[in-house]
Amino acid sequence: MENKNRKSRQAPAAGSGGRTAGKSGAGAKGRKTSAGAGRKPAKKGAGGRNKKERKKGGNLFTTLIMIVAFGILAVSIYQIVMMVLPYYSGGQEYDKVKEMAVKEPDPEEEGEEQRLGDGFQVDFDALLAENPDTVAWIRMEEPAVISYPVVKSRDNEEYLTKTFSANDNKLGAIFLDKRSHSSFTDRNSFIYGHNLKVGGEMFSQLSAYADEEFCRQHPYFFIYTPDGTTKVYQVFSAGVVKATAENYNLNYNTDEDFTNYLELCKSSSNYQVETDLNAGSRIVSLSTCTNVLEDERFLVQGVLIEEH
Repeated sequence: MENKNRKSRQAPAAGSGGRTAGKSGAGAKGRKTSAGAGRKPAKKGAGGRNKKERKKGGNLFTTLIMIVAFGILAVSIYQIVMMVLPYYSGGQEYDKVKEMAVKEPDPEEEGEEQRLGDGFQVDFDALLAENPDTVAWIRMEEPAVISYPVVKSRDNEEYLTKTFSANDNKLGAIFLDKRSHSSFTDRNSFIYGHNLKVGGEMFSQLSAYADEEFCRQHPYFFIYTPDGTTKVYQVFSAGVVKATAENYNLNYNTDEDFTNYLELCKSSSNYQVETDLNAGSRIVSLSTCTNVLEDERFLVQGVLIEEH
């Protein structure tokens, strides 16, 4: 009986203890839940800030890349414009010179009795007023772009970077060698012009004479002088030579030296042309760069066959 009563008295304690433990367990679980609930938003907030910071950093990096790319593009465009602009402005300048001083042949006035080079007129008074260094005008039927005033300076450097109108420009001018006489009465007169990488002006298209068939179709070029004379030259040699080659020799002490020189020029040509060459011949040599090797030149040479 006492044991029962003892058990009976102990049961509520156990029950009470059980309820207390239950409440305590529930409280712990509640605290865990509450703590967990409190911690989760905190983690979410920190992650959101980090994500925003990463996104902000990424946007900044992308912006910097775009700024650099646009900068490079702007510099590239500027460089291209600065490279092309001189060719354009130089070409415009020479077009104005042609409009000022040249009258082209009228096809309707051409007749069977017309001589080679007739019909092309040059106003040398206007050219000399523009540039007193003017000594001639050179023209080819093809390439037709080769139609320019010819100047002569005290050296062979000035007109490499100065146009006919005395403007600084990479087109330069077509100029006669300082050692050659302005009347073109020397045995050999050298004329120089640039081979440009852009535009095709000056002597850039002289290399068309590398082809034999082209030479057969367009065998002549013309030089007009201030005294009203038209000189007609027939191409007899065209090809690539070294800048230091004997083809650039202008010293011929004897007739034999000169005839040997003529044979040298014929042998260095891409093809052979039937024409009369002798110790009494007067030739003009047209020289330009090849834009392949620095020490190479493309050389076209013509012999005087007629003047009127």
